Amino acid sequence: MERVRTAVLISGRGSNLQSLIHARHEPDYPAEVVLVISNKADAGGLVIAEQAGIPAKVIPHKQFASREEFDAAVDAALREADVSLVCEAGFMRIHSEWFVKRWEGRILNIHPSLLPAFSGIHVHEQALAAGVKISGCTVHFLTAELDSGPIIAQAAVPVLPNDTAETLAARVLEQEHKLYPEALRLVASRKVTLENGRAVFPLIRNRDP
Repeated sequence: MERVRTAVLISGRGSNLQSLIHARHEPDYPAEVVLVISNKADAGGLVIAEQAGIPAKVIPHKQFASREEFDAAVDAALREADVSLVCEAGFMRIHSEWFVKRWEGRILNIHPSLLPAFSGIHVHEQALAAGVKISGCTVHFLTAELDSGPIIAQAAVPVLPNDTAETLAARVLEQEHKLYPEALRLVASRKVTLENGRAVFPLIRNRDP
């Protein structure tokens, strides 16, 4: 089986990167991480890539005069590696509109809340302040609007009475590590696609009512 060539974009420790790399050990897994790109030279995920024998590239965003120029460098690296899918895993940069359009339907992002609730940053603090009883994580297709792309998959966790942002984050992260590889599996195997701005699940769509 030929696996879909996938790149992962990171800015930090790379725990979700690790889960995506680990998924390749499943014999029927349809995707393979072939490139890791970080905008920070000290990102812990670069060590994970090195240990796994995966090529990694640092593209510091501060070396570019504009967001568009930075995205052009990322795009060039992805194309040079013959990548078909991109997973953002703690990549702390907002892309320019042209980049998102070029990779439309082929770029995924994971967010530590049940979108559309609690987008942006300080997500767990937002959840605790709102008093919700359930939180979780979401994998979605990336769009130009922050944390607003069509949803591919979600996982929920309880919010406990004595939770802090740190304890809730740890519980959500456990689910992220399970959810992201499964969401990538769905996209790489074409069991979900982006069509007219919506996530479409062909196997479900074609069933009789």
